[in-house]
Amino acid sequence: MRSHGLYRGAAAAVKGKRQLKGSYQSDSGIICVFVTSFFAGGDTVKIGDVTYKLKTPRNPELVPVKHLSDSLPQMMAQHLRWIMQKDLLGQDVFLIGPPGPLRRSIAMQYLELTKREVEYVALSRDTTETDLKQRREIRSGTAFYIDQCAVRAATQGRVLVLEGLEKAERNVLPVLNNLLENREMQLEDGRFLMAAERYDKLLQEHTKEELDSWKIVRVSEDFRVIALGLPVPKYKGNPLDPPLRSRFQARDIYYLPFKDQLELLYTAGPNIPAERVSQLLSLATTLCSQESSSLGLPDFPMDNLLPVLHNTFPMLSSQQLVQRLYPYNSILGKEGRSAVEGVLSRFELLDGRRQAAPATVTSVSMTKDLEGRANVTLSVADRNVSFQVPAGTKEPRPPNSSPSFISTPSHSQLLSEMMQSHMVKDICLIGAKGCGKSVLAREFGEMLGYSIEPVMLYQDMTARDLLQQRYTLPNGDTAWRLSPLVTAAIEGKLLLLDGIHRVNLGTLAVLSRLLHDRELDLYDGTRLLRWDRYQTIKEELQFSDEQLQERSIFPIHPSFRVLALAEPPVVGAGSSSSRGQQWLGPELLTMFLYHTVSPLGKAEEMDLLQGLTPNVPQEAAEQLLHLTHSLRNTNDPTAQSLASSLSTRQLLRICRRLSLYPEESVAHAVNKACLSRFLPSLARACLEKSLSNCSIQEAPEPTENTQDYSCKVHTDGVLTIGSVSAPVYNPSEKMKVPDVLFYDNPQHMMVMENMLKDFLLGEHLLLMGNQGVGKNKIVDRFLHLLNRPREYLQLHRDTTVQTLTLQPSVRDGIITYEDSPLVKAVKMGHILVIDEADKAPTNVTCILKTLVESREMILADGRRIAKDRPNAIVMHPDFRMLVLANRPGFPFLGNDFFGSLGDIFSCHAVDNPKPQAELAMLKQYGPDVPDATLQKLVAAFGELRSMADQGTITYPYSTREVVNIVKHLQKFPGEGLANVVRNVFDFDSYNKDMREVLIEALHKHGIPIGAKTSSVKLAKELPLPEVKMTGYWTTNQSGNARRKLLCPTETHTIDIKGPVFLRVQSYPCNRQESRALSFSEEKAHWQIPMNEVNIICDVTTKDVYVATCNPVSLFSMKEHGETIQVMELYDVFPRTISGVWQPFVTVAPLGSPLDGQVVLHEEQVGTQTHTNAQRQQGAHKMCRDFAHKNWLLFYKEDSNQLEVLDVLEGRVHSISLPINLKSVFLVAEDRWLLLESNTNRKFLLTKPMHMAAENTGVCQLHSISEDPVSSGHGAVEVSVPQMLSSEQLPNENLSAALDQRIVSPNRVLADTASFARVVVGFPDLMSPNEVYSFQRPVDLSDMKSSRTGAQMFLKGGLHSSAVKQQNCVSLLSANQMVRALPPNKVPLKEIYPKDITPPMTAAYLEVTDLNSKKVKYIPVPRSMSVSPYTNWVSKVSESDVLMAPLRSGGVVTVDMGGYVRLWETGLDTLQRSLMEWRNMIGSEDGRPLQITIERESNLDVTAPKHGKIDPNNAPHVGGNQWAGGTGGRDTAGLGGKGGPYRLDAGHKVYQVSQAEKDAVPEDVRRAAREMAEKAFKERLKEIDMSEYDAATYERFSTAVRRQVQSLRIILDSLQAKGKERQWLKNQALGELDDAKIIDGLAGEKAIYKRRGEHDPEVGVPQQKPKRLRVLADVSGSMYRFNGVDSRLERSMEAVCMVMEALESYEDKFKYDIVGHSGDGYDIELVRADKVPKNNKQRLKVLKVKTHCWLRPTHVTSSAESSFLLLELLALCAEAHRPRTNLRG
Repeated sequence: MRSHGLYRGAAAAVKGKRQLKGSYQSDSGIICVFVTSFFAGGDTVKIGDVTYKLKTPRNPELVPVKHLSDSLPQMMAQHLRWIMQKDLLGQDVFLIGPPGPLRRSIAMQYLELTKREVEYVALSRDTTETDLKQRREIRSGTAFYIDQCAVRAATQGRVLVLEGLEKAERNVLPVLNNLLENREMQLEDGRFLMAAERYDKLLQEHTKEELDSWKIVRVSEDFRVIALGLPVPKYKGNPLDPPLRSRFQARDIYYLPFKDQLELLYTAGPNIPAERVSQLLSLATTLCSQESSSLGLPDFPMDNLLPVLHNTFPMLSSQQLVQRLYPYNSILGKEGRSAVEGVLSRFELLDGRRQAAPATVTSVSMTKDLEGRANVTLSVADRNVSFQVPAGTKEPRPPNSSPSFISTPSHSQLLSEMMQSHMVKDICLIGAKGCGKSVLAREFGEMLGYSIEPVMLYQDMTARDLLQQRYTLPNGDTAWRLSPLVTAAIEGKLLLLDGIHRVNLGTLAVLSRLLHDRELDLYDGTRLLRWDRYQTIKEELQFSDEQLQERSIFPIHPSFRVLALAEPPVVGAGSSSSRGQQWLGPELLTMFLYHTVSPLGKAEEMDLLQGLTPNVPQEAAEQLLHLTHSLRNTNDPTAQSLASSLSTRQLLRICRRLSLYPEESVAHAVNKACLSRFLPSLARACLEKSLSNCSIQEAPEPTENTQDYSCKVHTDGVLTIGSVSAPVYNPSEKMKVPDVLFYDNPQHMMVMENMLKDFLLGEHLLLMGNQGVGKNKIVDRFLHLLNRPREYLQLHRDTTVQTLTLQPSVRDGIITYEDSPLVKAVKMGHILVIDEADKAPTNVTCILKTLVESREMILADGRRIAKDRPNAIVMHPDFRMLVLANRPGFPFLGNDFFGSLGDIFSCHAVDNPKPQAELAMLKQYGPDVPDATLQKLVAAFGELRSMADQGTITYPYSTREVVNIVKHLQKFPGEGLANVVRNVFDFDSYNKDMREVLIEALHKHGIPIGAKTSSVKLAKELPLPEVKMTGYWTTNQSGNARRKLLCPTETHTIDIKGPVFLRVQSYPCNRQESRALSFSEEKAHWQIPMNEVNIICDVTTKDVYVATCNPVSLFSMKEHGETIQVMELYDVFPRTISGVWQPFVTVAPLGSPLDGQVVLHEEQVGTQTHTNAQRQQGAHKMCRDFAHKNWLLFYKEDSNQLEVLDVLEGRVHSISLPINLKSVFLVAEDRWLLLESNTNRKFLLTKPMHMAAENTGVCQLHSISEDPVSSGHGAVEVSVPQMLSSEQLPNENLSAALDQRIVSPNRVLADTASFARVVVGFPDLMSPNEVYSFQRPVDLSDMKSSRTGAQMFLKGGLHSSAVKQQNCVSLLSANQMVRALPPNKVPLKEIYPKDITPPMTAAYLEVTDLNSKKVKYIPVPRSMSVSPYTNWVSKVSESDVLMAPLRSGGVVTVDMGGYVRLWETGLDTLQRSLMEWRNMIGSEDGRPLQITIERESNLDVTAPKHGKIDPNNAPHVGGNQWAGGTGGRDTAGLGGKGGPYRLDAGHKVYQVSQAEKDAVPEDVRRAAREMAEKAFKERLKEIDMSEYDAATYERFSTAVRRQVQSLRIILDSLQAKGKERQWLKNQALGELDDAKIIDGLAGEKAIYKRRGEHDPEVGVPQQKPKRLRVLADVSGSMYRFNGVDSRLERSMEAVCMVMEALESYEDKFKYDIVGHSGDGYDIELVRADKVPKNNKQRLKVLKVKTHCWLRPTHVTSSAESSFLLLELLALCAEAHRPRTNLRG
């Protein structure tokens, strides 16, 4: 036998022979490899002392070729020797080692060396039993079993190579156990594989035909298994099943020794300095060491060093080279990066800190001598470098010649670097979404003349989806269809793998061999070989291409390259993390060279925006970029999450819109892109602050009146919405154009106008909002107006990529695919409406990205949507998508569609309509529903929505619910609002906390849910004394000078100071309707935001104005307004003048043209102030009866001067009087009643009488004498008016008051002696004026002084001087006199029964009604707080309230605590309001409901009769016999016809009324209460807690119960989201998996899917509970100042809330509580491993805190602490809720 010993360096190849060369030094000496002739029989291979006898392969094309290199390192030879030993022993081997192609290479080298045929299978998580044993295929209508790799290898004597055992799911590989151990296997087709020895023994006893009839098949003695796997647990994967592991012999295939590796690298890169090569290898070795693994650093891809150094550029820095191999900046955190840079520094490889030399691609041209290659010239640092790279089959496009690609310096640099890497290996681009990866990839491909094959990857993608899919031929036979990935490999295209960060590593592993070796084995047995290996086989075996293709062997085109796109890995995230994955591990590092797409610089991005949108306004683009880069460059994670919504893609969309609509504001565009309406408060505040910092002002929203948002279709076929017009479409399928009932409202029209703008720009639209806000209606109306046909697709939890595009079905045994609405819309140019997009998994909806961006998509049946490909579905130019989704986050718990795909759509936030728009819309739905009812609904639901936004309640109530309520009220007007709203709120009727919140909100807005019509609590009416004429007033015009006096006047201008600019603050008006549970005179109340020391001085109305002093402030509010305006007047009114000063301020609202302006008058020093004037004078009193005409009168008590201020003219008229004044009443504009001080005599001041008409500058004073009715009664008692009306009673009211028909001028007067007096004829008639009085039994001034309210704190002597406000008003239209009285001046015994204690009140409103001759006393509730300046307060008013008449009727009161109350006193208005209130409750009157069925008897009536009497009184229906029946004829009864009269026999109609539901017997209630108390006491006993302790704990727990409830609701939902089940595939039971229908036809069993919880991937970081720490202030000041602001109690409530909210969530959250004070910073209060479990333990913690004087830091109230903890928990629970750009 001829033999050749081969040594290093002596390369020889003899025709017909194959020789391996090399001598290797080992411990046992030199290992020599001897190889004999190639296919000669009896040849041997000898490795050292181990010899293997070669056999001639039956299928030589299956023998690996070109895996052996000319010189092998010693370690490789040792591995080969070991494998040969195991082969000779008949043992199967397992090559274990780090990721990379080395293990597979050694296996293939051995098989090439020993000329063995190979069956290769790459295992993945999708591998099933049928992929290994047998698969059914249908041929000519019959199912056949086709042997798969394991069976083929066993029967044909081949070597089965199993790669990736750790990827296979559990219980798949044990199917091979018996084949491995005993070489036996039972097959599905009935055959039995038997070991060769046993088979041969049987063959000695039986014939081969007998064995064949028994279906026994011989397993070849040459069958071996070589398994390749990674060590688990160091790497991710499933550990080996022990029975499987025990059947293998293992060999550790580690990286080559340093010396051998170094020699290889020296050979590969001879032009690279040896020192640099050594340093790089040292770095790689260090990063693969055990120490670096303990730091969490992934292995360095050692195998990639060789090809990289072989093709590297000399000017490339080592650090840049390392970044491409090992992109540590992307995959490692701060500590990991520091560690790697430390190693780089240690080996002197930190040479990349200097700026890389700028490089650009200058030219690309095809080579003439080599096909599939291109010459690329780079300009690097002013010199040109040329090299060859693989290229496509098309003509290359010159660089920078695409109109859609704007070159920037950083992109040019990146493209040149990609060209360098393209020489070596496949490339992966890493970059944030929207940064331009896809555009760069396309530019790269087109420059090299590549046809680009985009493949969108998604999470549920299987290995079959990547490589081959099954389908049926027209005759029903099953076949396999090549995937785009495989066709790209065969045709030499550039494969664009978009989204490798999404797909599971266990699926992506099937591409490992393709990426490393350019070889691939497919499911149907097809083999793809690297081009040179294919050519070698073709030459050596003398096969033609057709012959090889018959054997299913195809070449991979040498130009084929893979370009992967991915988003940056999330450092520290597990594979199940919702916010991203750490997808880039050691295995993927070996597959690609990595390039990072850095965010563009500001100048580059500006060039890009202006290049692609040349008409964009320069200033707008600069502002936009300034904002974007300020957000990107900050370290604030909230701002960075906002920046991700402003990707380059989104900025281009904004600029395209701004270039077409330059009048739009940048702020509007940014808010729209970020969907700021749905951002959390923290993120929204961050965005607003950033906008403000960048000087981007939000344009004020146009009011609904200033801008017309109507829409109309013109006769010329043009639609106009607002200011935007578009042509109306002319569809071919008009039946698909939606038609919907839609009522236009400004807000929805604004949304549609914005939609139309983007629609005209060619954008696809995303509408996002809460449920029920009208998204579907808006879209349908939008398409109806445009006349566009619609295809509708509703997504759900079970939507898959396949169902999104096609729906498979079986017809006559053939699988056919029905086009989904998506495909139909693409074909026909319809609008595709995708509803509930957030319900489908984002890994499914992400395939829409290629459809939107590149207008391409691959369908499940192999067809594709594309632009310019043969046999493709061409996308219609009119196709567009409108996507609807709920907003991300709680409480919708959908998937984060916006976060995943938001930036490829133009986003529009759809909110509930604003109150006015919603009211207008509801009026159209319910035209007959009272406006007041609609207003209450709009206000109540508006409040509930704001509560949902704040997190107080979980459900966001929408317009849909309100519309349904209004529709009900419109159809059934007799039903009460309080009953109808239960149609919406009964969902929450079993949640106590939620129910309380809802009822409180509804009551606040006057919806009387839960009220009964009998709950009317009007004040008791008492009879008035009979009216009597008590005297005359006579105005004296003639007589002596004493009676007729002329008063001179002087006029001068006022002295104006100022203006003083005041800060106006707005506070929300928390208005509460008072008729929620019962009906009373009080309509509504609210509190003004005043300080504790403030004192109410005055109240007046036009709007409601309240003046306070100490300090002086003015509060302004409307009767039905939502805000309170507050002006603090420190600068206008001095603090003190000459010692202690107690100012008193009154208010006068002015009239047109000074509406909205008021005059303030300070009585102590007489300062008048309004917006334009300030003046000082000596007057103390202001008369404001005619302030609406812009003049005021001032006088000083005990002086003889009147001052009339004309505000409009700015003049003061001074009138000198001959008397000293006590008070002045303006009874008419030109008649004033004066009271003389001391004597109380009355005078009438008028214009001069009997003089010339010209202005003489004098006034005339007339004395008024008061005379008794008859002279015999002596002198009349002089009345001192407290109030005198300035207008007269209407004639009908006057007649009713005096019980006589009378028409006359009159005035109404109030004094202490009477309820009311009417002076008839005054002041116009000079004849004696009759005075009619309703006398009081006791004069009010004779009653004892009040000591209630504020005054009760002092010991008498309060009213030494008269009070400043009389609190008496006349309501002339209602014919009423209303005054506020202290309780001691009210006849309480007549109002309340003896056994009832009168309530504590601030005052009573005495309402004297002159129509009904009744008086009633309405209690005003006592104020919650009173100013401590009680002496001061007592001078303001006799009672604790001030009062003013309302323009709408009734009065307004303000108590000393700042509570404003509106009262309705008029009898007519009260009756009307009571009727409306009862209507709102509903007309349930307790009577049973009767069910009536109308039926035709088809019998004629004869004659009416009474009918027979049933002695048993049984019910009868029909029959014409019995009296008292129903539904019959002729007889007396109910519901029939022809009877003489109705007769009810009393048969009961069963009904469960609300009253019956409520009517639970008292003994049952009592038993329930006792049962609850007993259970409570047993629980206390169980935890050893006294009832006193329980009460103490309850005090803290009750205060935060609602916040605890809110937090627990959120935690529950997070837990539910985290435990959401998923589809488990390849099941034997469950629902049919559409993707497995063909397998089902062929007879496979594992074709089902079912819901279940996925087992966590092995190697994924364990989900551990989140850690929370509550830091608490336990300093002594907590106790010291608790009496001032209750800080200790509030902080204890907050701690109680934390403990209660986190109870039973120990598996999700671990918390502890530590305190800090001057004694230390870590005082342990609650340990994480010993949290309190029950109320007693929690109370013990609170007691400890009480002794420590605890206060949780930054928490000042239970509400604030709720918000703070809520934010904290939201951040800590990210593993369970979607991470979104909307997070703050």
